[in-house]
Amino acid sequence: MTTVSIFLPDDAATAALGRRLAAALRPGDLVLLSGDLGAGKTALARSVIRTLAGDQDLDVPSPSFALVQPYETGGNSVLHADLYRLASEREIDELGLFDRSDAVVLVEWPERAPGLRGKADLVVEIVIPKGGEGRSVTIEARDGRAV
Repeated sequence: MTTVSIFLPDDAATAALGRRLAAALRPGDLVLLSGDLGAGKTALARSVIRTLAGDQDLDVPSPSFALVQPYETGGNSVLHADLYRLASEREIDELGLFDRSDAVVLVEWPERAPGLRGKADLVVEIVIPKGGEGRSVTIEARDGRAV
């Protein structure tokens, strides 16, 4: 396992990290995005999806209410999920996150389904530092890949 820690001073740095993550992803990867409300999980996912799609203007809404937002991105399938509203981890099967073995799956609020951690290829933890400026990010890559 490889662990990397990064400080992101602003939104531009978050978007740049999303582009780097997208370049490291492979079909079938499961990426968990953890952090408090407002930490930047959706902003990071948005950058990853836009990069995979090759369209920096792509509309990428938060999946908070839909729970799962699918994207076909030029041969890549991406599922962007938000588990915040799940009542039980058992509900995850109904979301179809693993129906396509070639899809990249980005999951916000994975704490709602702790069983996902053992299946994750990348775990991204975003922390709002004391004072609220910037973000501290820790990325764990299970297979040792460079991010």
